[in-house]
Amino acid sequence: MSFQTTVRYTPLALATLTLSAAPQLYAAQPQAEKLDKLVVTATRTPETISQIPGSVWVIEGETLRTQLDAGADLKTALGKLVPGLDLAPQSRTNYGQNLRGRSVQVLIDGVSMNSSRGLSRQFDSIDPFNIARVEVLSGASSLYGGGATGGIINIITQAPEEGPARFRSQGGVTTGFNNSNDLSYRLAQSVTGGTRTVQGRLSLAYQEEGRHYDANGDEIFPDIAQTDMQDNRSLDVMGNLRIQLSADQTLALMLQRYDSKYEGDRGVYFPHLNDENPDLSDAEIRDGFSADREPATERTLINAQYHHANLLDQDFYLQAYYRKEEAKFQAFPYPSNGSYQFRASKQNTKLSGIKGLFKASLTDTISLTYGLDFDHEEFDATQMSFDTAVSSATGGLKLRESSLVDRYPSYDIDNLAAFAQADWQFTEQLKLSGGIRQRETDVDVDDFKNVPGGSNDYDATLVNASLLYDFNNGQQTWLRYSQGFELPDPAKYYGKSAEVSVSQNPLSAIKTDQVELGWRLMDARWDMQAAIYYAWSDKAVENAEDLTVEVVDEDKRDYGLEAAVTRYFDQGLESGATLHLVRSEQKDADNDWQKRDARYASLSSATAYVGWHDEDRSARLQANHAFDLDDDSDHEIDGYTTFDLTLAQTIGPGRASLGVQNLLDKDYSTVWGQRASMFYSPYYGPAYLYDYKGRGRTYTLSYTLEY
Repeated sequence: MSFQTTVRYTPLALATLTLSAAPQLYAAQPQAEKLDKLVVTATRTPETISQIPGSVWVIEGETLRTQLDAGADLKTALGKLVPGLDLAPQSRTNYGQNLRGRSVQVLIDGVSMNSSRGLSRQFDSIDPFNIARVEVLSGASSLYGGGATGGIINIITQAPEEGPARFRSQGGVTTGFNNSNDLSYRLAQSVTGGTRTVQGRLSLAYQEEGRHYDANGDEIFPDIAQTDMQDNRSLDVMGNLRIQLSADQTLALMLQRYDSKYEGDRGVYFPHLNDENPDLSDAEIRDGFSADREPATERTLINAQYHHANLLDQDFYLQAYYRKEEAKFQAFPYPSNGSYQFRASKQNTKLSGIKGLFKASLTDTISLTYGLDFDHEEFDATQMSFDTAVSSATGGLKLRESSLVDRYPSYDIDNLAAFAQADWQFTEQLKLSGGIRQRETDVDVDDFKNVPGGSNDYDATLVNASLLYDFNNGQQTWLRYSQGFELPDPAKYYGKSAEVSVSQNPLSAIKTDQVELGWRLMDARWDMQAAIYYAWSDKAVENAEDLTVEVVDEDKRDYGLEAAVTRYFDQGLESGATLHLVRSEQKDADNDWQKRDARYASLSSATAYVGWHDEDRSARLQANHAFDLDDDSDHEIDGYTTFDLTLAQTIGPGRASLGVQNLLDKDYSTVWGQRASMFYSPYYGPAYLYDYKGRGRTYTLSYTLEY
């Protein structure tokens, strides 16, 4: 059981173990304050970190801002701060950004951003200006719905505050000084305030991205497979309201409208589309692009949460939510009858649900949490085809609609789950926990292109058990077993042919089992947490050559180590590192364990940093490293190392920061770009079209004012 690393990176790996690092960078707080910090993600009710038998990482807003001020987006920042979470692609997609080698469920205030149709846009969902903190639970979880086989990332939004109106303003610019096209800027404004019984917050965040350039100063090709953020405009409008109904009752309401879309005129020009034997070689980026369907993510989210602290002598929580999402994709060149036809899909999701939960203290040492979850999901998609004569004559720069058809089968999914979780404080130091979740899923698939639809029912029983030992000196250790459930993408499985019908070939669900042994220490000088884990399932999801989904009856396993350490010194100095070593394997036809296909497997990664701060200024230098990865089919992903620098200074009533991302101007291909080349080439064209490059050195200057 050797991990996939490379000898030349051993010094960095050793440094990450002996230095210290920092996902839960709280600053040098007293030990009791750190351990008594309340989080909700691991247990679904507020619980202190010291009472959680599992790896929980809390990314406070200030810590997140150190990454954002260097020019990172949300998924990139989390990839550098959370051990176990893969380093992020720089595209719009977060495909392959797994947690502990498996899929991650992303929530906003407890509302899932995941859908049964795996769009991989969960982080294209909120502006970081509206984030208070991020809570991460590593590993499979039976307390939440599908998609949490690798863990859960719960984004907690900014809460309204009591008192007179308070304002927060933020502005920033990012550039690599290549030319005027690479300038990006962002503006954000919020106001919050209220009485003791009613508080509100209203915010607006706007961001405009320019073009991106690699370390050689070359413009980066657009991600024609999954779309990217070049020439993208995003607007996040959010309103939060909190009402104290009585001494025991509160109601929290949240409404969000998020729009993120391409609004540029730069596109890929293919000079040989009109040749007698057309091909996609010699492509270049030019002005003059326009299409009748362009990339976008549009989302409306409504969330209501009610809490009664003493209903039938129990804590009661009720949540109702609605999410409507529209995702549009880049026009993509498909081989068609000796030429290339450009097509672009639009995929629509509606998700509504309700969750009810009671927490009861049965005795002084035993508590019980139980409840019901229900959600209803609707999905449909269309594909727009563009006029081949127009696109060929313009090299793909002008795309005019010629037809509109269904892209995937439409479907409805109903999920109903009941759960119960018991905690027993067996002794002052030893806590035992166990739980069960019974899930019922109904899938109704419509007819699609002469392939009949139908219905399928699934049921899954998920259990968890753990023990937590508290040494009463800032240290805890735990042993945990848990299960997670995942339903592979029905849209990309059904409708392929009459042989893959709903009734004759039902889609198989996948259950993941995981064991974990962990330890943490939190005191005034150290924040340390480490866990070894082993996760396994008897099925795996793969993509066919045409990118449809296949479920293969082959055992799959992921195992590894995730660790983070932070060391606080005197005079505001601190240093740290994170480390994730992971290996993914799958059994072959001969029942032998083989390295999992590099298109799906996670890369090991590490970060290391040194920082300093006082009341008025701060500085942070950080190294980020992705290890090499290869599989048994000679697929390879080349790792890379980049450095980031962030400086901040109090100026007047606000805070100014200067960030430099990719400080040494490293030339590299992103992990997603290397995977995309494997997925799409040569069937859909030459590899260079899909090799999405990493961005070169960029500078970000921002200013935040609170008044």
